Amino acid sequence: MASPHYKWIALSNTTLGVLMATINASILLIALPDIFRGVGINPLAPGNTSLLLWLIMGYMVVTAVLVVSFGRLGDMYGRVKMYNAGFAVFTVFSILLAVTWLQGVPAVMWLIVMRILQGVGGAMLMANSNAIITDAFGVDQRGLALGLNQVAGIAGSFLGLIIGGLLGPIDWRLVFLVSVPVGVFGTAWAYLKLHENGIRQPARLDWWGNISFAVGLIAVLVGITYGIQPYGGHTMGWGNPWVLAALVGGAVVLGLFVVVENRVADPMFELSLFRIRAFTAGNLASLLSAIGRGGLMFILIIWLQGIWLPRHGYSFVDTPLWAGIYMLPLTAGFLVAGPISGAISDRRGARLLATGGMVVAALSFGWLLLLPVNFYYWTFALALLLNGIGMGLFAAPNRAGIMNALPPNRRGVGAGMSTTFQNSAMVLSIGIFFSLMVTGLARTLPATLSAGLTAHGVAAVDAGRVANLPPVSVLFASLLGYNPVQTLLGPAALAKLPPSDAAYLTGRGFFPALISGPFADGLAVAFGFAIVACLVAAMASALRGGKYAYGDGSGAGYGDGNMNATGVGADHAAIAASSAVSAASGARDRWQPAATFPPQHRTRPK
Repeated sequence: MASPHYKWIALSNTTLGVLMATINASILLIALPDIFRGVGINPLAPGNTSLLLWLIMGYMVVTAVLVVSFGRLGDMYGRVKMYNAGFAVFTVFSILLAVTWLQGVPAVMWLIVMRILQGVGGAMLMANSNAIITDAFGVDQRGLALGLNQVAGIAGSFLGLIIGGLLGPIDWRLVFLVSVPVGVFGTAWAYLKLHENGIRQPARLDWWGNISFAVGLIAVLVGITYGIQPYGGHTMGWGNPWVLAALVGGAVVLGLFVVVENRVADPMFELSLFRIRAFTAGNLASLLSAIGRGGLMFILIIWLQGIWLPRHGYSFVDTPLWAGIYMLPLTAGFLVAGPISGAISDRRGARLLATGGMVVAALSFGWLLLLPVNFYYWTFALALLLNGIGMGLFAAPNRAGIMNALPPNRRGVGAGMSTTFQNSAMVLSIGIFFSLMVTGLARTLPATLSAGLTAHGVAAVDAGRVANLPPVSVLFASLLGYNPVQTLLGPAALAKLPPSDAAYLTGRGFFPALISGPFADGLAVAFGFAIVACLVAAMASALRGGKYAYGDGSGAGYGDGNMNATGVGADHAAIAASSAVSAASGARDRWQPAATFPPQHRTRPK
């Protein structure tokens, strides 16, 4: 049916697609100053903070919302069809992102909308790539293949920082255009070489499930996005009635979604999959891992750009690119540990490696917590390397364990569910980390800023104005690679100062030294949270059971208590048997309908 090399073609193409999608999730972080300068807007001006956040997080929100639906559609109509369409959609909107002719707020609104639509293509790619790989590889090589794909995806989020830092200063449009040749090549390659190699699951589209899931999750993620913005006289917006309404209302709608999924005949979100212990434990561990890791990138970038790099002679303009370069040990750890751990998990199972990886990640966060704000780089690099190794040890075996536990006709929706947990956790993590950092900064930053500025001749009125700015403005100024004091104080206030004082305040030493103490307080809280998240993820991973793959007869991964004589759940055994009949009868065309879950899995229990 396929050449012996087909599985490697499938792995190469899907890895290219996921790498492109994840690079684009982070490439804007470093290129944002060049983009905003290119369209002529100040992102730190009042009212523009939401534009900044939506340009960063809109892509993450839409991928988190849509991956389950696209995974379900892949099971119904063909995973390769959905994946190929995703490559094409992503490429088209990459072009449209680069060709905007607008300026100011309209230009940013165009970029946000095109970025969200680009995320639709990214969701199609992410939802179906793991299922395509699982279909193409046998269980003895699946861990290695999924490990390479998973590590490429995670590494892409860090490679995007460097690519954005290199291309942004040349021309901001290149940040979007860089994906176009890759997208055109990948789309053509996918249409020519990939073919359906799985078991199709005919079903009716679950409209109520899709609508309630999208509305509920969007409301929660939007609430988180606006919760980290200032509101009224408060440093954050968690007391904003609209934020509270979005969070509470979204949670209620998601609760209704669960009720809907238990009643419809063909649910988009297969809640019955959670009866498989390996699937449930793996996804819980993945959720907690992503919460611990998601905000890390923002915190490290702010640490490097706002404090460490300026104190070591780098101008604020150059800090975005060098922040990406100095974080390369983290990527190296992923690239080294991921494929090796994936290959080992094929023989030994996921539990030991994934659990150990989370423990190693927790130790690396502890190491970062103990570092002084003005660290020696080699100690920082080793801590990042250890963190990358820990996350790499976890990511590949955990994803292989999740995919191995899925019935063949549920791999698309199962992969989409897993990706939803991971992508939603990234947005949640950003909200948590920013909130913890802002809380730590709010206690001491205003007094520190006011005292430091007035000591160097700044008028009390101007010093008070800057000191009373929300701490998130200071964080964003550092994140964007701006000169913080020059940006926040403004040219009018600086013009009143003697040239020597103005030069000192806007130099590379004043602001980093001033903020180091308050920033250290915020770091302690943030890294402490990450340690707890990783340790709880390790506990969840340890509960997954021994080595298990669907259909191997071990039963090690099941926790539904409905076992037959061979140790396999009766429902799952029925699926395996009917899938085998379908595969045998469809030797000339393996893309045949397979048995669905038995009726008690598809309708409300009596």
